[in-house]
Amino acid sequence: MTDSLHPVCPHCDRELQAFELPDSIGFESEFHLACFNDECPYYVRGWKHMESNYAVKASYRYRVDPTNGKASPLAVWSADAVKDRIIEASVGESDKQDNGGCP
Repeated sequence: MTDSLHPVCPHCDRELQAFELPDSIGFESEFHLACFNDECPYYVRGWKHMESNYAVKASYRYRVDPTNGKASPLAVWSADAVKDRIIEASVGESDKQDNGGCP
């Protein structure tokens, strides 16, 4: 954790932003944190990875569940996908972060 309100992306060092989760999807929190930097290497290489391995035009962004610190990819279908769900939210001091095996 840094001095900022949120942890930073391990791929580009930008502060993660909170985004609102849809209702009733089974997560403990109302929001997760994600890297919305369109120049993040993780996001940029995701386009090629998804096309090469799954023949889909999609990518992923680095995401963290603030309740347990677990990281996972957030699938996106465009550069603007999920950006309309970005909210202002603060993460408690006790929240953790790991790399969750994200490439």
